Amino acid sequence: MTSDETTDNPGVIAFPPFIFLASAAISALVHFFLIQLPIMSYNTCLVCGVVLVILAPTLALSALVTMKTAGTNVNPAKPALTIVRGGPFRFTRNPMYLALCLLQAALGFFLNDWITLLFVVPLALIMHYGVILREERYLAAKFGEPYLELKREVRRWI
Repeated sequence: MTSDETTDNPGVIAFPPFIFLASAAISALVHFFLIQLPIMSYNTCLVCGVVLVILAPTLALSALVTMKTAGTNVNPAKPALTIVRGGPFRFTRNPMYLALCLLQAALGFFLNDWITLLFVVPLALIMHYGVILREERYLAAKFGEPYLELKREVRRWI
């Protein structure tokens, strides 16, 4: 990384997929070794899990392609090169982080466990405070009014 790249980034607390993996691992450990609280019949949970596990990567892949097409970096440790407004970014400013939360919910449904499903709450809070708010400050400072206009027009999550 160049010295410009070390300062030209939002300074997120960790690479977001690692945050998700930690959440998934901890919630699975709690499920298998501490407590299990079934949500509903397993067949219904399986359907919900499959729907979410299809939706989440589709959303993330669409966001990735949109960012690459716009010519900006996907990795939050690298500088943002432009504001992305197309694809899923028309509906949510954070489609990739939303997709990670949907994957956590899918895990909860696959395991048919309320505790695992509810791990989406701390995951979303960590993403919000440790990643998203930092990115928003960075993008507002870097792009100014065009980014503030996007914030007014597009919701943070959904």
